[in-house]
Amino acid sequence: MGLRLVEPTARRDSFWLAHMLRLNILPEGYIYPKEQRPVRDLLRRRLLFVKHRTSHILSLQSMITRNLGYKISGNDIKKLNESDADKLFNEPFLVLAAKNNISTIQFLGKIITDIEKPVKSHVKLKPEFEYLLTMPGIGDILGLTIMLEVGDISRFPTVGDYSSYCRCVKSERLSNSKKKGKGNSKNGNKYLSWAYVEAANFAIRHYPECQRFYQRKKATTNGIVAIKALSNKLARASYYVMRDQVAYDEKQLFR
Repeated sequence: MGLRLVEPTARRDSFWLAHMLRLNILPEGYIYPKEQRPVRDLLRRRLLFVKHRTSHILSLQSMITRNLGYKISGNDIKKLNESDADKLFNEPFLVLAAKNNISTIQFLGKIITDIEKPVKSHVKLKPEFEYLLTMPGIGDILGLTIMLEVGDISRFPTVGDYSSYCRCVKSERLSNSKKKGKGNSKNGNKYLSWAYVEAANFAIRHYPECQRFYQRKKATTNGIVAIKALSNKLARASYYVMRDQVAYDEKQLFR
């Protein structure tokens, strides 16, 4: 039985890739600019610290509600000092737990502030991203986060591509209104997803139109779905704001 020569895998793959590229069907990845990666990664670390601080705030809120019967807002908890734990609780172990939460919250708050200061002073929004600050719920830090995560907005041909990249839409496959399958829900950028959810939470506090949209959605679904729906609208609106370099227009978003 004779031996059959097999073409080397690397050579065969290179011909296949060249053929796909010639047909313009080869999906290409985006290589993020090397000089901007450190700042982007630093803001990602900030998000990690924010999540840890939030978990301690929620833990202390829960302990206060269970033992004292009332609730303290997150902003008020951030203002607490360790000495306030003695005023809140009489039981020594509860006092110790509260002091640990408060000290951790203060420590993480200092780290977050120490990250924000140099980022704000050394990194400026590019012209195409400056209009992001006209969007509801988007301030300096969220604007910088979106700018650094997006990179080049022209790499998204349509608003649907951008919304999908931000994890603002479902990955379900439907046929005749019936679910036939599901894609990878982990595709996309989790940091942009977080940024737009944060923007939606801020927007419902300070923008009446956003609040009305949220309340309408919440009445038919629940709060989590309503926030996600609003974050999708903000993501889609910000795509046009960045692409066309125009200010946010409330009438276009909430017709």
